[in-house]
Parts: sequence; structure tokens; C-alpha cells
Amino acid sequence: MADLDRRRVLQGGLGALAAVAAPARARAEEVTLPFGNGIRPLVTYPGKRPLLQNTARPPQLETPFAVFDAGAITPNDAFFVRYHLADIPLEIDPDTFRLGVTGHVEHPVSLSLAEIKALPGRTELVAVNQCSGNSRGFFEPRMAGGQLGNGAMGCARWTGVPLKSVLDRAGVKAGAVQVTFDGMDGPVLPETPDFVKALGLDHARDGQVMLAWAMNGEDLPWLNGFPLRLVVPGFYGTYWVKHLNAITVRDTPFDGFFMKSAYRIPDNACACTEPGQAAAATVPIGRLNVRSFLTNLVDGADIRAGKTHLRGIAFDGGSGIKAVAVSTNDGRSWMPAALGQDLGPYAFRPWSLDLDLNPGPHAIRVRATANDGSTQPMESRWNPSGYMRNGVETTRVRVA
Repeated sequence: MADLDRRRVLQGGLGALAAVAAPARARAEEVTLPFGNGIRPLVTYPGKRPLLQNTARPPQLETPFAVFDAGAITPNDAFFVRYHLADIPLEIDPDTFRLGVTGHVEHPVSLSLAEIKALPGRTELVAVNQCSGNSRGFFEPRMAGGQLGNGAMGCARWTGVPLKSVLDRAGVKAGAVQVTFDGMDGPVLPETPDFVKALGLDHARDGQVMLAWAMNGEDLPWLNGFPLRLVVPGFYGTYWVKHLNAITVRDTPFDGFFMKSAYRIPDNACACTEPGQAAAATVPIGRLNVRSFLTNLVDGADIRAGKTHLRGIAFDGGSGIKAVAVSTNDGRSWMPAALGQDLGPYAFRPWSLDLDLNPGPHAIRVRATANDGSTQPMESRWNPSGYMRNGVETTRVRVA
């Protein structure tokens, strides 16, 4: 984000965001996602290149899919944006910002950014943040919720300290079972529940969950959680609380709306039901499942016969990618792709394949297998909330 834009945001907050975005909306180009009601305007907010707008208040902005063909790291200005509540913080002074750690602890603390940065264990980690509802627009039958394409995800290098260091500073008392996280965004109406998430104590203290203040070597973008956010590697973005300013250690399980009622999946091995059917029982959504994409060809493309280079990305919830296979005949046979640089088990893993394509139509399918043995189903499984879509993707091209 340019210095001028940062000053505008710090001084004017959401008003500045709206003022800067409004001219872009007035002259917006449009993108049509490949499903019903898929027209989306491209809008520009401070610190962001044009992104696909799903909603304006609160901002829900999707990354244009072509960005993922440029490399395994998603640039800050292209990273997707997802808020649940419309009362976004109007201004944040990083010099006076404080993170409170309270609840079932030996000594509650209020930490400045400088104090957080001075805690032991400073680290960097490359990890994918993916919205639970990424790709929801492709489900059939459709369900309520943001009708997203495949762009509500991104992979960044996060800099911060383990959450464990902060919890140790406060001293977790015996009998603690969970930790909750609250950010500076809030509900507009009093009856709207606040967005608060919870992790089990062992997960919170595993050394991987972190408090991040930087993303790809720069301060967090305003719309991605400035000045501090929770990073929960391998878990869906609902747990990655932005503008984090309150941590509470609990000796009883948390039953807030966004844990007890929202972001839940069917309690079975496939996290699925028959289309249109409710789940008999549910559990909170958790770890990412395995996915892969072809990034350098779009559906419906016309390409020349002969040597063709394919490339894409794959990822899972933290075991890492073992293999990617490609089919050019709609899954009747498969060829192994070459894996690219390994940036860690939570990151996008690039893949590529060179092959000859004969003239005619081809249905290119991509399937990843993770080190834990999990792989993608040939067709995506349905659930009532449109979460965790990960079926084998198909890109249809014509070769001449």
C-alpha cells in the first residue's frame, strides 16, 4: 500500500475505503464467472488491484483466477478479502494498538505491537488462507451464501510469533480447555452476534498457530487484518481472525454463534449429504482438504496442436502434496506431473506437465494426492453450506 493510501486509511478508515472504491465501481469492468448470476464488477480498494466484488458492505473481494498462474505466492494487493461484519474499524493507530490476553490466565496482559514483536520465537511460515465457501457458486443445487468462484484463496509468507509465546506470557492456568479470538470489526446491529472464533488449547499452543503482523515482507494490508491477525496453518480462513485485539483463555467450551451454529459441516467421513438434504449432525469446520487447479488455460480455450505446457497449483491441510496427475481425456487415463518448489506443507505447490495434444476437444482434469494419502473425488460432494468443495477440476479446450 502506498504511503498516501495508508495515511488515508489510518485517518479516514472505512470512509476512505468507500471514497476510493466508489469511482472504481462507477466505471467498473465486469467479469462473468461460469455459473448462474456470475457477473461480478472489478473494483479497486486502497492497497488492492482490481478484485471481483461479491459484496460491498462488508467488503468481500475475490482474487481474479489468473493471478494464481503468476507464482505460488499471492501478492498482497491481489489477496482476497472476506469480512463477516460491516462495522470495520475506522482507524487504527499502530503505536497505541494493544492486544489483550485475559480469562483463565495467571496474569492478564495488554501487549503493544513492539512487545509482541519482541516475544520469543519470531518466525516466518508460508501458508494458504482459503475461505470455507471458496467455489460455492459451482455447487448444484445452489445454496445460500457468497456465490464465489475459485478465487477466495491465497498463499502468503506470514511473519509473526507463535501464539504459544503470547499465551506463555500470560500464563495459562490448569483446567483451561479453549482459547477464543476477537477482532476490531463488529456488528452494526446489537442483535447481530460478534465474530468470535475458538481453538482447542492444545491446537492453540502447538507452535504453528501464530500472530502475524507482516505478509510477504510488508505490514499486513488494511483489508487483510492490519496490524495483527491470527494465522492458523492448514485450517480454513474462518479461524484467521483479522484486526485481532482480544484473546481469552477459557475453562469451558465456547458456544458463540460462529462456532455453535455457523461454519459447521456434516459429521461424517465425507462432510457431505445428499443434495438438498440437511445433515443429521454437524461439527465445526476444520482442516483444509486437498485441491489442485490448472492455472494457465481457461475453460473453453482454443490452442494449437502439438507441444503444450500445462501448469498449476495444489495444496492440502498440512501434510503436503505427494503427487499431481493430469488427464486429457476426461479421466480415462492419467499422467504424472512434475512438482515445483516446495515452500512448506501449508503452501501452494506448483506443478507442470509438457505433452502433445492432438486436434479435437479435450477435457483436462487435474487431481492431487497429499502425503497423508487423501486425494480428490472425481466429483465434488454436496453439503448444505457449500463448504470444502474439492472435486477434480475440469478444463475443456479445443485443439486445432
